[in-house]
Amino acid sequence: MLYAIIVSLIAIICVLLIVVVLLQPGQKEGLSGGLAAGMAGGAAMGARRTADLLSKTTSILAALFLSLSVLANFAIDRDGGGQSTIQQTGIENVDPSDFRAPSQTESAVPQQQDDVDIDIEN
Repeated sequence: MLYAIIVSLIAIICVLLIVVVLLQPGQKEGLSGGLAAGMAGGAAMGARRTADLLSKTTSILAALFLSLSVLANFAIDRDGGGQSTIQQTGIENVDPSDFRAPSQTESAVPQQQDDVDIDIEN
């Protein structure tokens, strides 16, 4: 239950982080460059103030994303007792007689025949 809540918060933070990063100015573009200057004559939100706000918001959202990701690792339900699914099901079903030493297996390299005579005539 706690894990599902943390994962949903991470998803919301991801969407917000995408929006905030896309709003940041590129090279004299974005919210702080063109759009903010036209709002209220540019007096309410200056271009520099908007860039600072978006930069701080990006840093805060990134820190929240990182901390929630680490917290989600500890919130995962571990019902298996420390073993993976492969370890739980695989060990019991293996017959030890199925394994052979490398000297008992057939060679993958084809054997050469020594009896073949090659006649080369021109």
